[in-house]
Amino acid sequence: MENRPVSLDIPALKSFEGCIRVPGSKSISNRALLLSALAQGETRLHYLLQSDDTLHMGNALKQLGIDITFEKNGTEAIVKGLGGTFPNSQGDFFLGNAGTAMRSLTAALSLGHGNYTLHGEPRMHERPIGDLISALRTLGAEITCTQNEGFPPLEIKANGLHGKSVTVRGNISSQYLTALLLCAPYTEHGLTITVEGELISKPYIALTIAMMKDFGIVVKNNHFESFEIPKGTYIAPGDYDIEGDASSATYPLAAAAISRSKIRVEGVGSKSIQGDIRFTEVLEAMGAKIHFAEKWVECVGNKLKGVDLDLNHIPDAAMTVAPLALFAKGTTKIRGIASWKVKETDRLAAISTELRKLGAIVETDEDSITITPPEKINSASIDTYNDHRMAMCFSLVALGGIPITIMDPACVNKTYPSYFDDFFRLAK
Repeated sequence: MENRPVSLDIPALKSFEGCIRVPGSKSISNRALLLSALAQGETRLHYLLQSDDTLHMGNALKQLGIDITFEKNGTEAIVKGLGGTFPNSQGDFFLGNAGTAMRSLTAALSLGHGNYTLHGEPRMHERPIGDLISALRTLGAEITCTQNEGFPPLEIKANGLHGKSVTVRGNISSQYLTALLLCAPYTEHGLTITVEGELISKPYIALTIAMMKDFGIVVKNNHFESFEIPKGTYIAPGDYDIEGDASSATYPLAAAAISRSKIRVEGVGSKSIQGDIRFTEVLEAMGAKIHFAEKWVECVGNKLKGVDLDLNHIPDAAMTVAPLALFAKGTTKIRGIASWKVKETDRLAAISTELRKLGAIVETDEDSITITPPEKINSASIDTYNDHRMAMCFSLVALGGIPITIMDPACVNKTYPSYFDDFFRLAK
């Protein structure tokens, strides 16, 4: 990327106060783009996230022949869906490191007729997709992994999905199940999906089901163990507002908790359909004060204490607990985070390495991390591993009065391009 800064120096800071509206939810934005493209009729999306991930999804749908017009610097979109068909039967799609786009488009492209290639950045080619591919093959899909079996790049020779039932493992990524759910109405007979083993990140599945209902398809959810989806057509809802990103909201909320300040985050609140809003429960458990309204949430910082929590349901938001742990009294243990290892980077290894630079004592196993804060936190240069959440999490350390250098700060473009502008506007 041209003019991409090598690093960003953040001085020692002591407060983080004011009001902020975080960008639209990545999870909702990419689901809404695909649902609108699959629906019959015109959908007008409002407060859409403008980021690398949504750009990859939007570009792919345009390349497939879907009429999409972006307005207001990409935060509004008019999508003219064609009821489940894509005009273009050939395509070569570069999807960066956008997991939501890679997984859901793999399923969506299998619905139609044509030949497609999906690939991305080197890290995307290391992120597993085998369980989804196996499920789609059971339904008749012809998918070839061109380098390593179970990983992108992929070649899809699409001829529709024909089975009535399928099983998918739930313990690696909920995105596999989301991809199957989103495409199920356009299979030949509808679909019953059974989850094998424990399903992680259940709130993301609840989000998918809620959005499918907004577009006219009602899913029968049998205790997150199986799902029954009728054959049907998504119907464009007309105007569709996208919530602020609850994952992005964790950073200003945590900033106020660390600096014992007060912040209000608008665009996401008590009526949120996103699972990561439950990060507020973690903040309360650690000692911060939380206040809710329907469309905003407020955090008032206080003395923080260590916690021992299973955060399997909010793995992205769980990352933000790591910098909080540095300023908490006692040890913090985060459980249920095996999925960190297959995200934008191996987050379990990355977080452990960078926390140790700061002086923390860190212990890990396959599914947890234990963090004991040092008596004095070191200033350090933080490597971000081309992972947006690493950059945003570790920027928060500066609010404890410790200067920090963030390497490759532009990696936040994946989900929150204006993050550092917002950060410096509120921090002192």
